[in-house]
Amino acid sequence: MLTLHGIRKRFGSTVAVDGVSLSVKRGEVFGLLGPNGAGKTTTISMAIGLLAPDEGRVELEGLGAPTDPRVRAHIGVAPQALALYDDLSAEENLRFFGRVYGLGGAALAGRVAAVLEGVGLSPRGRDRVKGFSGGMKRRLNLAVALLHDPPMLLLDEPTAGVDPQSRNNILELVGRLRAEGRTVVYTTHYMEEAERLCDRVAVIDHGRLLALGTVGELVGAHGGRPTLALHHGEQVRRIETDDPVPEIARALAPGGPPLTGLAIERPNLESVFLHLTGRSLRD
Repeated sequence: MLTLHGIRKRFGSTVAVDGVSLSVKRGEVFGLLGPNGAGKTTTISMAIGLLAPDEGRVELEGLGAPTDPRVRAHIGVAPQALALYDDLSAEENLRFFGRVYGLGGAALAGRVAAVLEGVGLSPRGRDRVKGFSGGMKRRLNLAVALLHDPPMLLLDEPTAGVDPQSRNNILELVGRLRAEGRTVVYTTHYMEEAERLCDRVAVIDHGRLLALGTVGELVGAHGGRPTLALHHGEQVRRIETDDPVPEIARALAPGGPPLTGLAIERPNLESVFLHLTGRSLRD
């Protein structure tokens, strides 16, 4: 559905994206992960046609480059920075953006009603957005992205700063979009969301693609070994091991400090992310 062929982008002396190549399959939820300053936003901007790559190319299947407005019309975007007018109602926001998309008349009215229902905002359609909670604004932001019924969506941190109910609604909506056969590119800093939703995940840092695969493939390749956590009162001793039974037996042997608890910590997507990108803070 979407292919990046060796794209590069430089801002002055800074190489923001350095030869990223990947393909997003039709109908999958594709996770794009990276720490702050990794080049993720620049990659996304080129993928949806807001920026043209200095080298390489971006293609939507059978359509061409998204820098062409006619191609870009096949993509719906929910940016991390909310793109809404607070002094308009939810319906007025949607009618405005629908006209920008070229919709009108009964078709526009039908789509406004459908997307409000899809994000659970039908009862609040005539209320001004300035009175909405953060979660409601996020859901309306998603409704705008869906308004023109695009086959591919880019959702950039769609659950940032939302309440648990809105977060669950958004995650369920993404699941429904996949079931409808839409392609979703999903960026998030919440690893559990990527594990729950994404068919495949790409990790980028310093402008380069570090890893790409299913969550299971990434954990197997980069997650490290399971860790046995042995609790001796307030002291916790951690041992990396594929066979914890002998270590537990040694911990229970007479003469050692009393064992008050134990846990087996298995690698997950967060451990993969930290292994690939490091543990230092990114500001």
